[in-house]
Amino acid sequence: MYQYLLFHKPYGVLPQFTDGSPEPRPTLAGYINIPEVYPVGRLDLDSEGLLFLTDDNWVKHRMLDPEHNHPRTYHVQLEGEITDEALNHLRRGVAVSDYISRPVKTKRVTPTYPPRVPAIRFRADIPTSWIEITMTEGKNRQVRRMTAAVGFPTLRLIRVGIGELTLQGLSPGQYRHLTATETVELRVGFQRKR
Repeated sequence: MYQYLLFHKPYGVLPQFTDGSPEPRPTLAGYINIPEVYPVGRLDLDSEGLLFLTDDNWVKHRMLDPEHNHPRTYHVQLEGEITDEALNHLRRGVAVSDYISRPVKTKRVTPTYPPRVPAIRFRADIPTSWIEITMTEGKNRQVRRMTAAVGFPTLRLIRVGIGELTLQGLSPGQYRHLTATETVELRVGFQRKR
């Protein structure tokens, strides 16, 4: 029987079970003690939010394969008050390093998250704003590179959704197993996309 977990990864936790660095950092092992499950995709050390873990390679492959266009949704706190022009640029696709990002869905949002520990950098003379971005590709640090490319550096990044699965009900450091219904919907959804 395969296992499917949703985990709310706190800031500063590596999205892996071991850390070979000279000064070990917190890892998933400090939160999850279930053999053979592994995270699907990346969520950087300095990002927070929803991480999906499984031992089902079939589902893992489909979640990561760009051909399946599996959406991921983020809430992003930006330095500065985002403009309509910048939002439209993100929607069309942005030149980032050596590629142009796929177009994304994005809008302004006003979430109410508790302050991050450690706190984000704060400048009294520069406001911040929040946007929601839904995208189907996941290159290294892509959201941060995209927002910087349109002139609004990312201060805080929280993944709130992977497909139909959401962060709702999970506090930082908590995980839960998918329900039977969620599991069926996940697998059937990938079968339909063949």
